[in-house]
Amino acid sequence: MRIAYFDCFSGIAGDMILGALLDAGLKLDTLKRELRKLPLKGYDIRVFKTQKMGIKGTKFEVKVPEEKTHRNLKDIFRIIDKSSLDKKIKDNSKKIFKRLAEAEALVHGVDIDKIHFHEVGGVDAIIDIVGAVVGLDILKVDKIYSSSLPLGKGFIRFSHGKFPVPAPATLELCKNIPVRFPDIEGELVTPTGAAIITTLANFSPRLDFKVEKVGYGAGSMDLKEIPNLLRVIIGHKEQSLEQDEILVLETNIDNTTPEILGYLSEKLLEKGALDVFFIPVFMKKGRPGTLLSVLCNPEKLNQLSSIIFSETGTIGLRTQFHLRKKLPRKIVVIKTKFGKARVKLIKDGDKVYISPEFEDCKILAGRNNLPLREIYKEVERSFSFKVGTEST
Repeated sequence: MRIAYFDCFSGIAGDMILGALLDAGLKLDTLKRELRKLPLKGYDIRVFKTQKMGIKGTKFEVKVPEEKTHRNLKDIFRIIDKSSLDKKIKDNSKKIFKRLAEAEALVHGVDIDKIHFHEVGGVDAIIDIVGAVVGLDILKVDKIYSSSLPLGKGFIRFSHGKFPVPAPATLELCKNIPVRFPDIEGELVTPTGAAIITTLANFSPRLDFKVEKVGYGAGSMDLKEIPNLLRVIIGHKEQSLEQDEILVLETNIDNTTPEILGYLSEKLLEKGALDVFFIPVFMKKGRPGTLLSVLCNPEKLNQLSSIIFSETGTIGLRTQFHLRKKLPRKIVVIKTKFGKARVKLIKDGDKVYISPEFEDCKILAGRNNLPLREIYKEVERSFSFKVGTEST
């Protein structure tokens, strides 16, 4: 699997993404050829090498005459739809603009169809967004990852006036993703950059892959503290295993009854914990106790921690981030003579096997007054029959 990892140590913007991709091997002529499929005229693309604090990078610029037209989402969709770009490119470009429009609509308190893009509706922004999608496709990137985003501080002037950094729309786009607030003046993450990366990327600070190419995209500003560059790392990782990052919350408990621990487990799972388990332990002064371990996605930290504190009386939690390797899986629905049931379809190399969803099988067992194991057998038989039918 070919991946692109965006290391946003000094932020991200649309032009920086394209600069980094070009620096990593994207051919400018090929990019221009694809962008000419858009029904846009009167712009000029300029690409040149530059340095930021001694590190060489590529600067991507789109030069256009001053525009007086402010496009809305339908106008931009019309431009993309009229192009002869591949459907996948069109769909991903429209997803980015729709996400951007939703953020702007929320900030301004208006309907999404009434949002008129100013800076991000210009020809240069359209080229940046569509160009980023095109560039990743040309480089045959299968999966995109990103580091956390540094949001900067201060103020910046927009068409509406002077806005705080990060811009309100940028902050909306960064909800539920890892961000940092470094003590650096300036807009490090632009709305265009935020829209592209939060739409296309998975956020993981640790990855296991083979590095093939590295590219640096230069920003317009010169920062005092760090080089204003976006680094993209193109590499390859084994496709047989997926990976993500999970958080493990742990605490030792010696003052909570089994009834409350059982209730706690149900509540944590209901609120999004991936797994909850208890291990008997001996604590200080020879006290028997319980080690509570909770597996969850990192964004669930505050919510699940609050539940643990309120239900157990513990006053501290240990947190650890773990890189998790997984076999590729997806959920499919299987029709059986007893009803429909979801199954987890798991791929291990060339082998495919299933794991029936317990809750669905439990419902079918009760509804048909049958042993649970009979339902499991029927789901597996129905799946085997379906696969055999499709293969013929």
